[in-house]
Amino acid sequence: MIPDTSLAERGLEIALITDAPLTFSRGQAVVHPSRESYFDTVAKFKGANYVTCSDLCAVDYLSAKTARPLPEGVRPERFEVVTSLLCLEKMRRIRIRVQVPESDLTIATLFSLYPGTENMEREVFDLFGITFVGHPDMTRILMPPDWEGHPLRKDYAVGRVPVQFRDAPGPR
Repeated sequence: MIPDTSLAERGLEIALITDAPLTFSRGQAVVHPSRESYFDTVAKFKGANYVTCSDLCAVDYLSAKTARPLPEGVRPERFEVVTSLLCLEKMRRIRIRVQVPESDLTIATLFSLYPGTENMEREVFDLFGITFVGHPDMTRILMPPDWEGHPLRKDYAVGRVPVQFRDAPGPR
């Protein structure tokens, strides 16, 4: 059962945790911290009993960089890291959207707060090329180690991915 609270009450509750810009999307609170304050913002939510990181992914807004809704003061960038946290005690979910510039594809790792983010961050690194600073094993997880490029980037050539099988015999 979802707690019966208004968006204003939830906004006030979140404002007590962080001063990052806040929006609502489909009834869910969305916080927009800067890349520099990302780790500290997530740490504050963890301290407020958001004990589970249920998802961490990225989005490439190559051609639609300015076509998405962002609060005033948040500058749109090509890449965005999206993190979802759960507070099981209050049955709350928070989404955190951080803009990552194409010129500096780095962001702090959440591994020390949520060890379960290890593979999610590696997937984002592998498929988008965003590096999580301080991650214990920032290596490819889905693509072969010698793979060139990042397949979920929108400028990655479609149809360029050949089928590869390890240790398969060559043509006869």
